[in-house]
Amino acid sequence: MASGALGRRLVACLLNISEARRKDLVETVAKAALYDSRGVRREGTTVLNIFNDRDYNRSVVTIVATIDSVGEAVLSACEKACGLIDMRAHAGVHPCMGAVDLIPIYPLGEEVGVEDCAAEARAVARGLTERVQGTSAFLFGWADGPLLRGLAQRRKEMGWFKKTHDLHAIRPDVGPPPQRRFGLTGVGSSPYVMNCNVTIDTQDLALGRSIAAAIRESTPGGLPGVQVLALPHEGAVEIACNVESVKGSPSGHVTAGEPWPSFSVSGQTYCHAPASLIAARVAELGTALVGFTAHECRGLAEFALTHGIAEFWREQRRIRM
Repeated sequence: MASGALGRRLVACLLNISEARRKDLVETVAKAALYDSRGVRREGTTVLNIFNDRDYNRSVVTIVATIDSVGEAVLSACEKACGLIDMRAHAGVHPCMGAVDLIPIYPLGEEVGVEDCAAEARAVARGLTERVQGTSAFLFGWADGPLLRGLAQRRKEMGWFKKTHDLHAIRPDVGPPPQRRFGLTGVGSSPYVMNCNVTIDTQDLALGRSIAAAIRESTPGGLPGVQVLALPHEGAVEIACNVESVKGSPSGHVTAGEPWPSFSVSGQTYCHAPASLIAARVAELGTALVGFTAHECRGLAEFALTHGIAEFWREQRRIRM
């Protein structure tokens, strides 16, 4: 199949699971997305990257597949994760609620519509609660019709940011009240969201929180689309950012003479704040760990699929996300 044909129907799922200290377990989850129970590889599916963070005890598995095959790949990975991760024994500094904490599905081109990803996300939420008895989910973004509430809002409503969770008080959108073993999973879709984490050379968490507040979208003068947490990390403080895409032409958002990275979905142009701008806003900058842009994610996926590379993360150890 030609590269262009592969790219026309591609979507990405940045599967967030609550485990990073057992890397073999995380790779087992990733392989479940790629191979069926007989060990046969799923066509049109690749894992571009696995990002592990030991302090957070959280991993992000970047699964890219065609819209027609992403559901089975993601559900197989989720089943494996739920069988191996017990939230009753979980410890980490990053907020989380579920063994599978987050399942966002993003379109990677004009050929996949907004409603395609929303429908697939809703199907994944239903499939998870049917395949793994006791799991439950809330919906966000395009999947949360007709309200279309964003991830940050839904997490706040569910108590995701709290240190302790009263699971019995939560009313999920899909499935039964959450159980302690599996917790609660967020499932949704939106334009592509990039990750950008910046480490500052301090142990002063209050300072980190003040920096996070200064660049957060909701703050006057903050950066559009940027959602931020300040977390203790490896003896320092990390400013952990989700960089959501915002509607509009990149010409309206220019940094140091360069337009913001952009892409198009269903005829609508989106762009997002570049990592360089986020880094410039953070005092005493340390090291930035930058994820793929939507354009990079699609390009790498087309390369991997064209060359038959399922476990692409093994080929690109230098890429972190």
